Parts: sequence; C-alpha cells; structure tokens
Amino acid sequence: MKEITDIVNAFDEAIKQGKKTALATVVSVEGSAYRRAGARMLITEDGQLTGAISGGCLEGDALRKARLVILQQEPLLVTYDTTDDDDAKLGVGLGCNGIIHILIEPVSDKHDPIRLLKVIVASKQPAVLVTLFSVDDRKARQPGTCLGLTNDGVMTANTISYPYAGQLLADANEVLNNKRSEHPTYTDGVIYTAFVEYIKPTIALVVIGAGNDAIPLTRIAAVLGWDTTVMDGRQNYLLAERFPQANRLIVARPEEVLQHLQITEWTAFVLMTHNYNYEQALLAELIPLGLPYIGVLGPRKKLERMLDELQSTGMSISDEQRGNLYGPTGLDIGSEGADEIALSIVAEIKAVLSSRNGASLKYKQESIHATDQ
Repeated sequence: MKEITDIVNAFDEAIKQGKKTALATVVSVEGSAYRRAGARMLITEDGQLTGAISGGCLEGDALRKARLVILQQEPLLVTYDTTDDDDAKLGVGLGCNGIIHILIEPVSDKHDPIRLLKVIVASKQPAVLVTLFSVDDRKARQPGTCLGLTNDGVMTANTISYPYAGQLLADANEVLNNKRSEHPTYTDGVIYTAFVEYIKPTIALVVIGAGNDAIPLTRIAAVLGWDTTVMDGRQNYLLAERFPQANRLIVARPEEVLQHLQITEWTAFVLMTHNYNYEQALLAELIPLGLPYIGVLGPRKKLERMLDELQSTGMSISDEQRGNLYGPTGLDIGSEGADEIALSIVAEIKAVLSSRNGASLKYKQESIHATDQ
C-alpha cells in the first residue's frame, strides 16, 4: 500500500507542475521475478519515477516505452522474457528466470487509474483493482485499469466502456470475499486476461506509551507507510517534536483508548508504557476484541501475571485470545537497544499479519511468494 500512496502523492505533485504521466503495472508474472503482479511505477514525461516494477533493471526500458505511451495516449503491453538464460539480448540484466508482463497506461481525463488508487488509499479498507489486458493479441485494445471495488461500492477509471463489465464485477466481488488475487480470462474473438488484484489496507499501528523506546518504533513504521497512533496518559510525553512521523498523538486513560480508534483486522497494538496498572487495565479492554496482534513489552512473567490477575477478577481468556498476545513482543533476532527492539517488533507484526512465521528464507522450500494472496 505504501507504493500506491507514494504514487498518488507523486501524481498530485506532477499535476501541480503540469507534467504528463503514465502508470506502469506488473499485471502477470510467469516463473521468477523480483516484483510480483501488482507492482506499480508512475512515470512522468521528464523521467521521474515513483515506485518500482523490478529490481532496477527494467525501469530504464519502461521509461522509454512510457514516453511513447504518453505521446500516443494509448496503453501498451510490454513483455520481458528471461526464460532464455541469455537475457542480454533484451538490453536488461534481470537475474531471474521468468516472463513479466507490464501494462503501461497514459493517465488522462478519459482514463484515470490514479483516481481509483486515491479512493483505495482513502478508504482504509480491503479493496480490489481490476486491470484488463490481452497477451493473445497485442494489437487489440488494452483497456487497462478499469474497475475498483471496496465495501463502499464500485469505481471506474474510464469515461468510455470496457468489455466484460458484468463478468469483471462478479469476479471482483469474489476476490474481495476470498481475499485472493486471480487472473481470469474472457474470450469473444479476442482473449482477454484480467488481473483482479486483492489489495490489503495499510497496517494501523497503535503504540501505547510515549517513552523514548517508542520513538524508533514510530520511525520504522513510517518508513513502511503504516498509519501510526501514539497514545499515553502523560501529556508532557506526547509532543510532536518527539514523534514527528506519527500520524496522531492522543492523551487517554486505558478506558478511553478505544473511543479514539477505528479498529480493523489490520490494527496492531504494542503496549510499552512500563506502567503495569495502565497496561493491565488496557488488556482488559483489548483482549475481548479478537485483535490479530497485541504486543506487550517486557518479560513473559509480567504478561502471565497480568492475565492471571485478570482471570481472578472473573474475566475469561480463551486459547485463541492468548494466541493473539505477543509477550515478550518482537522476533528473536538478538536485539539490543531501542532501535533493534523496534525492528524486531515491526518484523513480528508484519509476519503475523501476513500469516508467516518470521523464519529465514534460506530454509523455505517452496517459492518465496507461493502462499501470498
């Protein structure tokens, strides 16, 4: 989602400067590639690039083709085939073994895929984006990014009609429900493929505690584009100059925390106030919500004592709820100091919300992205 947000911001700046743009999207990958389907890059007519469609080896060639697309105002499907080991003939060194299909679209009043990206970013919900293209007939019309879908409704990028509208909407609804991207095909003379992409919303990180050790946590989260809130009961700790990269700072007692937040399945909490009573009172509020990640800084014995005391008051805590509690919070990477601890916490949150175990890729037997949606 951060890449999409960066593209939206870069597009707005390009418009201010009167620059024409094109959007390059990896719509399909066969075999191995550095970026997967859904990678995007905004290209301005003067060569500014935002986002990435490869590890840096395709960007130069894509820039040349994007300038042609901007000039002709027609989408172009480009394929890079590196299944032949001699990829030097392409003029790029991909270092992988796959076929990468990239659709480059001009952005205009008639066809504005960026508008769909803006709605998706603003919605803070899971969304689906549909990009229609034809590998079978490259001279056929390439409709491009044509349809967006969130729980709030349907959006279109075109002022002109696009083929298979009804089928595309049905497939988009199915992907939104199943939370898994698909590549259905349609045929009526020309064979079209749709990249029906499931887009996860931005992770919302709520840091409870505004001590010095919370500062690097918000900095790393900002690099990833996470929506970060810092909350504490101490007004003098919650200062903008201490947390310049946090999205919001809120003073609240434990029983007031939830009043200030919109909780979703992409919300993660980290409790690091170093205040036993505050965190115990807050856990009583958070545990019943079934949140995917609640991290508690400090030793395991501290968390177990909190839970025992909560249960002694009559509170019921299920095994599933215990499974969503991470204390000590963070991955075991040998962290020393606040910066490294923050790194381990962010890595664990990302692993949990991606349904991964945080193990080294060295020991992964299948493809790195084999289980991705």
